[in-house]
Amino acid sequence: MSGPADADPLPRSRRRGRLPVASLLLLSSCLHRDPGTQHPTRPLAPLLTDAGPHVRSVVAKADAHRLQILISEVVEQSGRPAHLRSMGFRVGAEYFYPASSIKLCAAVAALQEVERLEREHGITGLVDAPLEIAPLFPGDSAQSFDPEPPATRPITVAREVRKLALVSDNRAFNRLYDLVGHEGLNRSMHALGLSSVVINHRLSDPRDIPDPTASAAVVFRRPEGSGSGEAGSHAVAIPARTSPWRLNNSGPRLQVGMAYLRSRRTTATAAPGAEPAIETVPEPMDFSTRNGISLVDLQHLLVKLVRPDIPLPGAALDLSEDHRRLLVDALTRYPRESSEPRYSATEFPDEYCKFLLSGVRRILPDTRPGHRVEITGKIGRAYGFTIENSCLRNPANGRTVFVTAAIYTNDDGVLNDDRYEYEAIADPFMADLGEWVTRRWLHR
Repeated sequence: MSGPADADPLPRSRRRGRLPVASLLLLSSCLHRDPGTQHPTRPLAPLLTDAGPHVRSVVAKADAHRLQILISEVVEQSGRPAHLRSMGFRVGAEYFYPASSIKLCAAVAALQEVERLEREHGITGLVDAPLEIAPLFPGDSAQSFDPEPPATRPITVAREVRKLALVSDNRAFNRLYDLVGHEGLNRSMHALGLSSVVINHRLSDPRDIPDPTASAAVVFRRPEGSGSGEAGSHAVAIPARTSPWRLNNSGPRLQVGMAYLRSRRTTATAAPGAEPAIETVPEPMDFSTRNGISLVDLQHLLVKLVRPDIPLPGAALDLSEDHRRLLVDALTRYPRESSEPRYSATEFPDEYCKFLLSGVRRILPDTRPGHRVEITGKIGRAYGFTIENSCLRNPANGRTVFVTAAIYTNDDGVLNDDRYEYEAIADPFMADLGEWVTRRWLHR
């Protein structure tokens, strides 16, 4: 079970029905983001010797796998604030592509934006208000309902947040990107002290967007019982925006792989609906302008959300308790447990967005709500990178540990060829890591 993945920017014939994502422009005026919040950690390597064989084999080739692991145990002592005891392995050693794990930033920023708009307009309940996303460029279509079953469901922030968290829905991320905007997304994360965050593009968007940093106009419809004004009238109208921000990642190893495939339109393929030709570029892929975040900042955002009582560098996450619980609940539930939207357990098994789960269940197999280990987090997978960012809590003893890890698996060194060793290396590694963490920190 390899879980969800963001599509690499290749034609539908090579990417199981997905069309190219617009390329990103590197501008000379780009700002280089800080590699990330510094956080004191103890060395994790000595402890990894008793981890499972798949962890040990990856650790032995850690540089080739761009392996990074950050484990933070929550220490709770009577009469003192809870704090983290962190251990790391190669944390910050190089760049990793965050893939869908970056969606946590969009979910948080969208809920922050909802609360800002509610304060500004003196209304409530905006998270459940139907919203309309205007066309972004000529030929684009407006969005107000989900086309997938069940049909005619209006788009709301609450529903998109749940979809993003439960099954890593790419369209949900892209809609929240339009809501908050490129500049707003990055500003909101940097205001939290997460200085390494770079969000420059949508994920697996089938549209060829001329300016990836542009955002469409968004209109909220006033929810029933939201305050003064006639129900059904416009509650909030957000204009289309063009972001002046141009951000670059910084740090080592921003070039990934030895070659990559890309689409090349020729005269023969220029007709509408024709598939672009594929060419091999014999050089590493440059990730300097793609989405990025440090491992520490990725974990710190989750800590700020799940355990706001734990002091961390930067500002605290300012969300209402209702909105915080909405997101935490969606990040914790299995897809089959969601009533809105509903998901099939066959298509979306429990492990779909929880890479550590199969290993956790080797030690603590109880699956009953209230008894099982709670896994709250957001994974990611694309371009050969597999990312885990979760909080694990054993309700039987209250022990809690945050686990954030990145691994790269691409034996042939070619990106976009859809030949990554997710099932052969990454999934067994994550399962063994989940088992080891459970045995060492949760099952005592």
